[in-house]
Amino acid sequence: MALLNIRWQQLHEVYQQHHDWLQGWLRKKTGNSWDAADIAHDTFVRVMDKDKLVQLRSEPRALLVHIAKGLVIDRWRHQQVEQAYHETLAQLSPELWPSVEEQHLLLESLQQVDRLLQSMPGQTRAIFLLAQLDGLTYQQIAEQLDISLITVKRHMRKAYLECLSL
Repeated sequence: MALLNIRWQQLHEVYQQHHDWLQGWLRKKTGNSWDAADIAHDTFVRVMDKDKLVQLRSEPRALLVHIAKGLVIDRWRHQQVEQAYHETLAQLSPELWPSVEEQHLLLESLQQVDRLLQSMPGQTRAIFLLAQLDGLTYQQIAEQLDISLITVKRHMRKAYLECLSL
């Protein structure tokens, strides 16, 4: 219990010393105070991890900025997926639109797929997309990327395992 109190005290001190600065930095990056406040909050939530609290001792602002940058990128990516979804939806006649609940579920699924794809190594993602979106065979992918067939199969196996873990 004493260790937990020490962690909370340390987090509280870092929050008091750096929250306003971080939120100001984020306001410049995001262009508005609402997103900045949300991301600053999420940054400190991530810092609550005991390993990150240890890292805070030496360079608190560097760690806060590192975490916040990742969250800003996640927010922008989320907004891009949402915008693309709405643009696609706008091309349909309104009577073909899914219900509001279905739209929410579809958008949530698209966000999960995006996160999954972003978590894959670059070559694995590229091979997976060539197979799934372009419909290329493993042999065609191997020829197009000038890699062996076994390498394509290995990357596809890795990609499928990632998908199954979702």
